[in-house]
Amino acid sequence: MMPMREMAREKVAVPAWLTAQPIAHRGLHDETSGRVENSLAAARAAVAWDYAIECDIQLSSDGEVIVFHDVLLDRLTFAEGRLDQRSRADLTHVAFRHGNETIPALADLLAVVAGKVPLIVELKSLFNGDTRLADAALTCVASYAGPLAFKSFDPDLLRRLRDCNASQPLGLVAEALYAPAEWPELTPERRAGLLAWEFFPDIRPDFLSWHVNDLPHAVPRLCRDGLHMPVMSWTVRTEAQKELATRYADQIVFEDCTS
Repeated sequence: MMPMREMAREKVAVPAWLTAQPIAHRGLHDETSGRVENSLAAARAAVAWDYAIECDIQLSSDGEVIVFHDVLLDRLTFAEGRLDQRSRADLTHVAFRHGNETIPALADLLAVVAGKVPLIVELKSLFNGDTRLADAALTCVASYAGPLAFKSFDPDLLRRLRDCNASQPLGLVAEALYAPAEWPELTPERRAGLLAWEFFPDIRPDFLSWHVNDLPHAVPRLCRDGLHMPVMSWTVRTEAQKELATRYADQIVFEDCTS
């Protein structure tokens, strides 16, 4: 059990912009128009429509922050293999299967967004205790003046950001059930810990990002109504999901379904 003084450490005040504009999941992407998820084209489209942007980040082999969701390159690009086995210079020359762009680094995305809309940056994780991504992300955004928040499924990364006194809002991404088939990287002990929220006292997230298909649920209800913590819901793709999110959350992360 954490000492009370540690549990009471100061948190970042949650800004109004976090719930003001619907958040385009991995940017406003549309492969038929050449805008691949997490691409600069998808970011530009979101900015043009005045949507906030959610993006995913992970580390290259040389420790640079890359904007990409999958562990493997195969689904979205003409390359193969693991992203983390390639350098930033290599990755930023890997072409997407659609459109005419290549994989961006986070620095590239920050330059495009330039504070025009909020940016919600999700730190991807293999749940192996490696927190280098948190340090690299903080370094990358150190001089960025626009509205930006971090979130992650991995409490270790959020704990590292909190311990580094990150000035950005920190959010936990979570769901009601971590099925082994969908979460093979989780040990039974880690899965049980996530479900029990045993990490909460020393992380104290500023907001919750909750699976829309798990609404309504006691966890977002307690966070929202008991702790007055903003709740965003992912990924909203249908009108039925949008209705659920409207009733039980404060914000949506959407694809193909706007406010």
